[in-house]
Amino acid sequence: MREEIIVSGRNNHLIDPHLEIWEWQIPMYLFLGGLAAGILFFAGLFYIRGKEKEYPTVVRMAPILVPPMLAMGLFFLFLDLKHKLYFWQLYTTIKLESPMSWGAWVLMGITPLSMMWAALHIKYLFPKWDWKFNWAIQAEAFLQKQKKWLAWAMVGLSVILGIYTGILLSAFNARPLWNTSILGPLFLTSGLSTGAAAIVLMSKNKAERHHFAKIDLGLIGVELFLIIHMFMGFRASTQVQIDAANLFLGGEFTAVFWVFVVGLGLIIPAILEIMEMRKIKVPYMVAPVLVLVGGLLFRFIMTHAGQVSRWLY
Repeated sequence: MREEIIVSGRNNHLIDPHLEIWEWQIPMYLFLGGLAAGILFFAGLFYIRGKEKEYPTVVRMAPILVPPMLAMGLFFLFLDLKHKLYFWQLYTTIKLESPMSWGAWVLMGITPLSMMWAALHIKYLFPKWDWKFNWAIQAEAFLQKQKKWLAWAMVGLSVILGIYTGILLSAFNARPLWNTSILGPLFLTSGLSTGAAAIVLMSKNKAERHHFAKIDLGLIGVELFLIIHMFMGFRASTQVQIDAANLFLGGEFTAVFWVFVVGLGLIIPAILEIMEMRKIKVPYMVAPVLVLVGGLLFRFIMTHAGQVSRWLY
């Protein structure tokens, strides 16, 4: 018979608080929201700059895909809700201190706005499109006159949507990995990068692809800076945030994050885009596909790793 002295209950199952509530629906929602925000931002910005004819994919074609993206993202969010029949209560109040409230109202505004913008350009994708009804034709004519105001609203709301996807996580003070002010700008930059990558992938105009490849290259540089700055901040902070950083610096998420997100999702696309700018022949589709996959994996990893990180007591 062996005698054991128990001095701590720390190793007992579930003795430490451990959150595993958010599954695949939330990172998919965050990815689609960021991608939609990126596309709408560039669509509004380049229309305001008078580049609609020069860059037709970004202004006319890519935004047509945004309403289905937002609808799918909202559906994934709905699937995650515990009490699905009460989702409407988000729209009975406005709480400026609540990221959930901000997100709900921004989505309420940007979703119909994206539908209006897509309706104005649907004939670009389907030349034989006919609205048939007089009220629809009149509504289209009215929106055409308000197009610049729609573009300005789209730019503003898309920036808020992109930042919100990161702030949604950073507001959870109990999760050290998420509790950083870098997350909002990082998710916004990642969303803009995936938006630029989607435009490169969709465009048949070589000049447009080249221009957005340069934009994406700059955004990748900003994203790498923010990632490094985030981990530097963690390492210079409290022990729980050092432990959170260690999940990526030798811990269980090290290989998948640095190889697939940073390596394949950021560094290799940047190298391929630089090669293309120097007129070294590379398949133009590879870099944007890697950026999109890297952006998706980034949200899955951050969502899961954040739920693993915790405060000690």
